[in-house]
Amino acid sequence: MSRTVIIVQARMTSTRLPGKVLLDLAGHTVLRRVLERCACIPGVDDVCCAVPEGVTHDPIAAEAKRAGVSVFRGSEADVLARYAGAARQCGADLVMRVTSDCPLIDPVVCGQVLSLVKDGKADYACNNMPASWPHGLDCEAFTAAALYRAEVEATSPREREHVTPWLREHADLVHANLIGPGGWAAEQRWTLDFPEDYAFLQAVFAALPDSSGMQYTDAVLNLLRARPDIAAINAQHHNVSRPSILVKQKIL
Repeated sequence: MSRTVIIVQARMTSTRLPGKVLLDLAGHTVLRRVLERCACIPGVDDVCCAVPEGVTHDPIAAEAKRAGVSVFRGSEADVLARYAGAARQCGADLVMRVTSDCPLIDPVVCGQVLSLVKDGKADYACNNMPASWPHGLDCEAFTAAALYRAEVEATSPREREHVTPWLREHADLVHANLIGPGGWAAEQRWTLDFPEDYAFLQAVFAALPDSSGMQYTDAVLNLLRARPDIAAINAQHHNVSRPSILVKQKIL
């Protein structure tokens, strides 16, 4: 029986907003918000927080343990090796990658992306090639076998730091993409990189009917349609680049 593990990368040393994942968001840290949502993804067997080694990052590991998930410590710079180590520790057959700066990550959307690989149709699946969901719902799923192959064959600093470029760009892997609503929704920014993003997320969690619960994509989109003033808080960062994939690849 295959084992599905969600691996969430997290560190203290974010360039733009250091320590951002430990900021408070309606009574819990951003990291805890992400980990709790990941635990709700359909079919998940384990959630692991992949944290760099070193005392600088100990507060991240401690918060992940408080959230009740497993922790793997590995290289800060070689995030691909960190992911592979976490996958081995957890005995993963199927891996989903989520970043710790996305506290509105949608378990339902993640589950649909996972299904594209679980069904055996793809080696790698995501929901952003091209981007058609709000930035902050990005997730990727891939077989552990493909991850371990990338660990061996990926050589460039970009491939090692960003985990999945080799998987996304390797032509002999079968890729799949979950298409989102596109249009206005795809222009929204729900991730945390800048102080304005934090102000936006604080406003969203404060305005949702139950800020301690899990309001998913439709609820947030409906809120932003009704409250364009909230969407405007971080609008100056809406054009920050997002991951892409080479158009020459085979996409299901």
